[in-house]
Amino acid sequence: MQPSRSVFASAIALALMALPSLAQEGGNSALMDKSLAAGWKASFVCSDTFVAGMDLNTLEDNDLDGIYTDYRRAYDQLPEARIDLSEQTVSVLYDPSMPPRIAAYRPGFGCTQLPAGADETMIGYLPRFAAWPDVTGEDRGSAIGSNVQVSLRTEEAERLDIPVSFAFDERTYGNGTRTSAVVVVKDGQIVAERYARGIDHETPQRTWSAAKSITATVIGAARRQGMVDIDYPAVLDAWESGADPRRKITLRNLLNMASGLDSGETGSRTDRLYFGGGRVVDQAASKVLEAMPGKRFKYANDDTLIAMRALREAIGDDSKFHSFPYESVLHKIGARHTTMEVDWNGDFISSSQVWSTARDLARVGQLYLQDGMWGSERILPEGWVDFVRTPAPAQPASGAGYGAQFWLMNNAPGVPADAFYMAGNRGQYVVIVPSMNAIVVRRGFDVIGGARFDINSFTRDVLLALQAAADERAAITAQRDAAEAEIEAEIDRRRARSEKAIQAIREEIFAKYGLTE
Repeated sequence: MQPSRSVFASAIALALMALPSLAQEGGNSALMDKSLAAGWKASFVCSDTFVAGMDLNTLEDNDLDGIYTDYRRAYDQLPEARIDLSEQTVSVLYDPSMPPRIAAYRPGFGCTQLPAGADETMIGYLPRFAAWPDVTGEDRGSAIGSNVQVSLRTEEAERLDIPVSFAFDERTYGNGTRTSAVVVVKDGQIVAERYARGIDHETPQRTWSAAKSITATVIGAARRQGMVDIDYPAVLDAWESGADPRRKITLRNLLNMASGLDSGETGSRTDRLYFGGGRVVDQAASKVLEAMPGKRFKYANDDTLIAMRALREAIGDDSKFHSFPYESVLHKIGARHTTMEVDWNGDFISSSQVWSTARDLARVGQLYLQDGMWGSERILPEGWVDFVRTPAPAQPASGAGYGAQFWLMNNAPGVPADAFYMAGNRGQYVVIVPSMNAIVVRRGFDVIGGARFDINSFTRDVLLALQAAADERAAITAQRDAAEAEIEAEIDRRRARSEKAIQAIREEIFAKYGLTE
């Protein structure tokens, strides 16, 4: 792949930068609520249509049905989205005094929102690749890992049927939860796979915060290639003053969710970036320290966004930066139905806006099971897997532990203590269990603010099924080995008896002729 350098026309870029800032702080006016609701609608309709290939009914029943309750009233007042199939844009009107909220699709970049106040004339200046190769193709076969010897595994399929079916019943693992996909991988091979209506193995969904683990993977690949040092300050242009204490923040701090930056009461809500058309660079520039770096855990989208922004500035070439996740990680492991979306300034919104299939997420998990290797090539540096799954120095006050952009399932009953996982809003999970060489992927459209899917219990039940299948196979193997041993012994016994009979016959006939042997 040879993408061209991302080009931004200076005049248009300055015009965009002059638009009203969508700062994270402060309450919302009624007009801002409408703008954010329209941005939500434009963004999801665009990505579901042009990235995921969903039909309108499927996206309305799933993504559009999941808007934050804060914006439900404003959302219900919006008109239908206008989908331009030829220009690959989606626009949503929300106020007669303002242009519509617009999201535009470009191959390799997915859908990007223009900021509030921007019109369609600015679409032509969004970042784009000169040529994006057709790398998708059909996702065939059951092998997820590299160097996998595929075999018939009926024991796993039979044992997993019950927990996988229960995952879709909207009751067993959370009342009202809505599972869209389940993929279970054992020894690099898919042993169970099921999808909801309208979704299949080639349908990308938004990963939400599971994207953070993909960010850690991309940064790990950059570390492997010597582009970054996670213990060196993540110096950004916005923090260039020698008097700026934020210069002490390292990539390690950011990956551990321990930057110390003020990310508001709810660090997982960056609505003005996700749905308001804001810029990642503004997130980095506007935050101030409220704790010393490395001393406090606070889950925050900003830490992930700033880490990826730091990688962009370290690479120093937008063409290389934009192609790096694909060329160095995703396409190498076969994750060819995954798209990392950007803001209009060209920064990856990699804390949430990544679209991927259940199989592709399983491939990311498999990369970690293979210690960062894919075939004979090392993609992640030695020790990176241990780094992301080792408890960070500062931990959450309660609940699951945290490593580096991965959660730790070290306190879940019935689950091995070495399990760690990717997690995202609306029930996106990828659980990696090294001791069982297994991966459990669950995708969902769970209602925001409703019951959460019980991933701990589901993982436990899946692993119990896998263990039962392994025990059954071991018992069958032991029986077969015992039978083979008995057969060999009986053959030897009968052969010995037969040889004695043959010798007696020879002696009798030789004696008849007065001969000896």
